[in-house]
Amino acid sequence: MARRRKLYTNARLLDPATGLDVKGALLTEGDRILDLGPKLASASFAGDTETIDCQGHCLSPGLIDMHVWLREPGAEHQETIATGARAAAAGGITSVVTMPNTEPVIDEVALVEFIARRAIDTSVVRILPAAAITRGTRGEEMTELGLLAQAGAVAFTEGEKAVASPRLMRRALSYATSFDLLLMQHCEDASLARGGAMNEGEIAARLGLAGIPAVAETITLERDVRLLEATGSRLHASHLSTQDSLDVVRRAKQKGLRLTAGAAPHNFALNELDVGDYRTFAKVKPPLRIETDRKAVVEAIADGTIDVISSAHAPQDPENKRLPFAQ
Repeated sequence: MARRRKLYTNARLLDPATGLDVKGALLTEGDRILDLGPKLASASFAGDTETIDCQGHCLSPGLIDMHVWLREPGAEHQETIATGARAAAAGGITSVVTMPNTEPVIDEVALVEFIARRAIDTSVVRILPAAAITRGTRGEEMTELGLLAQAGAVAFTEGEKAVASPRLMRRALSYATSFDLLLMQHCEDASLARGGAMNEGEIAARLGLAGIPAVAETITLERDVRLLEATGSRLHASHLSTQDSLDVVRRAKQKGLRLTAGAAPHNFALNELDVGDYRTFAKVKPPLRIETDRKAVVEAIADGTIDVISSAHAPQDPENKRLPFAQ
């Protein structure tokens, strides 16, 4: 069967790699782009070319989501690689970096290879596995970072936890430097955040909920920046949510440290008031912060302090949400 041509008209054409941002059209044949640009919209084509009106929407290369929890293996009743991949594709995301917090934790070569095989067999998008920094994400013993990278791990993280031990974090950063590996950290001091359900402050006090202080994020980030400076490694602060943390990132970048930062949509779209009357859909990590922090995240995206927006997609089953907020 001949590959039919398709002409996408009235589109906003975006290509971050080349800086392209124009209104125009794009012509494809099968899975190949034949031509694109503003002048293409007025060109004439054979009658077998299908025309699709994009109605001013954006047309761009597929997006990359570098912080996603897919529940396979271990919690397939919540999501599988196949279903998560279809959800990503529906949103225009064609590459996904998966977190290692599954059952079992992705901390061995065989498990990285398992994710790769399942992706080949069931996924409609690229699945790029991240592996754990420590065995079982228990924060006690470092994994074989080099071997895991050879097996296909693209980054190393504890997922929704931070490496608590400064000594172990320094060792991991030092080891990663030898192979130019990327470590990703969820910046939150566990001892300060323990038992917390939402942002610490007046709203939490009124609701009678234990709070997670903003300093729990900043203190971990400050520590890791110092370790980063000592080792010369690479580090990504996965989801930042406070003004103070963003100021830390700015200072680190001014020093030339290889630090990048991310934000999740809920931390620049919502604030702690959205918890409302114990609305469990607003229970997220990091927690929704005050309005000043939300605006600071928006400004950090605008000025480039935030390098990456990622979804922090972490599917839950209804039974997990139909509980009191603190649980």
